Amino acid sequence: MTSTFNTLEFAPPRTIGSFHPPRRILMGPGPSEIHPRVLAASSAPSMGYLDPVFVGMMDEIKQLIRYAYQTRNQLSFPLSGPGSVGMESSFVNMVEPGDRVVVMRNGVFGGRMVENVERAGGEAIVVDDPWGSPCDPEKLRDALRANSGVTTVAFVHAETSTGTLSDAQAISAIAHEHGALVICDAVTSLAGVPLLVDAWGIDAVYSGSQKCLSCVPGLSPVSYSDAVIDRVRQRKDRARVQSWFMDLNLVLEYWGETARTYHHTAPINSLFALHESLVMLQEEGLERSWARHRLHHEAFKAGIEAMGLEFLVAPQHRLPQMNAVKVPESFAPGVEAQLRKRLLADYSMEIGAGLGPLAGRIWRFGLMGWSCSRANVMSCLGALTCELPEYGMPVKMGAAEQAALDVYNRAASASPSI
Repeated sequence: MTSTFNTLEFAPPRTIGSFHPPRRILMGPGPSEIHPRVLAASSAPSMGYLDPVFVGMMDEIKQLIRYAYQTRNQLSFPLSGPGSVGMESSFVNMVEPGDRVVVMRNGVFGGRMVENVERAGGEAIVVDDPWGSPCDPEKLRDALRANSGVTTVAFVHAETSTGTLSDAQAISAIAHEHGALVICDAVTSLAGVPLLVDAWGIDAVYSGSQKCLSCVPGLSPVSYSDAVIDRVRQRKDRARVQSWFMDLNLVLEYWGETARTYHHTAPINSLFALHESLVMLQEEGLERSWARHRLHHEAFKAGIEAMGLEFLVAPQHRLPQMNAVKVPESFAPGVEAQLRKRLLADYSMEIGAGLGPLAGRIWRFGLMGWSCSRANVMSCLGALTCELPEYGMPVKMGAAEQAALDVYNRAASASPSI
């Protein structure tokens, strides 16, 4: 049958051609810059998702994720989706209608946890702390004493919206004292700061591929304890997991230890990239990765403070890989956005803006993974030194760079191998 449709009516403009992204210095809240080895891995020839060679690589990824999380959890694998899918998977599997869940909220992503509880039909008992402050374990203890029957406690280890680190070990211990399982958001913390899943007793943890792992976006490494698996398997007799795609009862048949059953078409080339980024993490070593993020943060901090700028978060709760810096009070509304635009246009450098109540009040500087480097620290400090005076903030030329160099020089003298 001959078609009567004119397909040219739907043709896009002829000006659309191949896309060639500009080279950026990524110093925002994510994604981070991707290491050339990871990019090369992602461009390897594709293959079938049940190919024996690919299945062998899947097993290696699981072992590497266990190393990154410091866990022996058998169910440790990458979900096909960003960190938000890791979050939703944890909640839809672990929270049944009517369940009582304590959510500790001190930023944007704690707020998203609340919404996930409610969408799963649970009752969210919210424990709030100020943005820029860590989750208070004693508030959790009080909430658990005041509310019986809590099945789960959820919190963000490294709050990306504020650059705040919370005490995962203390929170997990208190939750377990009251018989609750623990969900931990480690999207920004994995490979950037210590995260010891087994030692701290974390039951469910999720992260993202695009931050301190410096992989392509779109994968969420997760790890679930045996207690989580037991809870999910028991649901078969009560209420099915509301999401077919994220139902761990089905995913177990694909990522489990026995023969694989088709579940979905895996993002094969992205998994090649994740495998390489995890191999690189193993080569560097977790402790050296944590030390590298700390060193470059200290150098960046010295330079920022030499300019007269201040951090939002107190030093003992501050993330090295996500630096929230206060916008000067002298800046008129909209000026902080102008500076971000200037850095992007003139220096090809991306930094992040504040979210929610911190919109217009902070900048967020990411030092994550491959982006966490001396070159990026010095480039950013130099750009700020040049541009801040244009917006009315006097800065002594060279002071920030020298302060950062002093940190690097002291570190080199103390430990030349870092």
